Amino acid sequence: MRKDEKLTQPKDLLQVIRNKFCHVEECPFSGKRIFFENAGGSLTLKTVAKSSGDLAAIPDNQGRNNRASREVKDLIQKSKTDALEFFNTEKGSILIGESGTELLFRLIRSAILASEKGTVVGSTLEHPASRSATTKWSKYASKYLTLIPHCKEYGSINVQQYLDGISSDVGVATIIHTSPVTGISIQIRELTQGIKEISPDCFIIVDGIQHAPHGEINISDYPIDGYVISPYKVFSRHGYGLAWISDRLRNLPHETLLNGPAENWELGTRDVGSYATFSEVVSYFEWLGSQVSTSLTRREKFVDASRFIKNQERKLVETMLYGKDNVKGLSYYPKINIIGGIENKFREGLVSFAFPELSSDFLVEELNSKGIRTHVRKSDHYSSNILEPLNLESCVRVSMCHYNSEDEVIHFLVSMSEIMQQSNLK
Repeated sequence: MRKDEKLTQPKDLLQVIRNKFCHVEECPFSGKRIFFENAGGSLTLKTVAKSSGDLAAIPDNQGRNNRASREVKDLIQKSKTDALEFFNTEKGSILIGESGTELLFRLIRSAILASEKGTVVGSTLEHPASRSATTKWSKYASKYLTLIPHCKEYGSINVQQYLDGISSDVGVATIIHTSPVTGISIQIRELTQGIKEISPDCFIIVDGIQHAPHGEINISDYPIDGYVISPYKVFSRHGYGLAWISDRLRNLPHETLLNGPAENWELGTRDVGSYATFSEVVSYFEWLGSQVSTSLTRREKFVDASRFIKNQERKLVETMLYGKDNVKGLSYYPKINIIGGIENKFREGLVSFAFPELSSDFLVEELNSKGIRTHVRKSDHYSSNILEPLNLESCVRVSMCHYNSEDEVIHFLVSMSEIMQQSNLK
């Protein structure tokens, strides 16, 4: 039985959590700062940094007749098992690649080239990784590409509108679980099951890169063929991407060595540290779940950790939007444009906003001078799909994670108030 009262955020637990990460309060280059740029890459677990460094020193590869090689092989297998448990599936395979973007390209390409149907469907909400891949390979394969418009005011996809664009001729569908610009997630279970009801043999590829650090992933509930994440955005390090692929997708034609294992998707010798560091991420979720519940099984701990993360980030977002005590929240400013709207229950730890009177570059620079790390999203090849429909050239993205504190949010709001007053925009 879970102790629901433990799912609230005690201050001592938050400090324990923060102590598990590197560079929480200080940047090694610029000094003391608050880190609200988690969507660009999360803080890194200390265990990840240590494991990565330790394994980088080992010269042995898997497949050799020595103890080191066998240990390396065991680390890889453990990581794949850990990842399957984390994603809540017993089927399919775990694949390590160069990056999340590279894996999305490979999975989408293989699905489009193998599908015998004539239509590919995606949405305008998606990251250019998916949109670029579907555009390139649907054209190459002479297939019709449909992009379902997202709701610009809501910052996400209307499930029924997406399903209205699905027919029995759709062979591949791509979905982004959460937008890195709006921070709004979609109802993935309802959407993927709806697609399969209309086109049962459709390949479904999901970009879970932005969603992964913020909530539960439950592939057993999603009738999909691929789910891609970038571990550097979920407490690991740069240098690799990770994907789950269904048996059906794994068995499609793909690049592999002549006379090598036909099911192998990984080309060349992969960094063992990639696998081991993701195991450290999975262990962290398990540990966190054990701190906020009395659950016994590993899966229950993952779910409890995700519930805790959502709860903590919801509180941070509410404080940022509505303020606290005498500190004004962002919604106080009458001319502010908060992407996705102020009230949005699917927001995941991220608030993007713009002012007509102040440039986003100016705001980010001023916040940086006050020790607060945020980011500008511009109407370029990364974000124009979100910003152009809103007639915005740029926005400020403030992205939080569960290890951020309410005190940090208050400091941000006070700093924003000072900037607005200095700009005569109270």
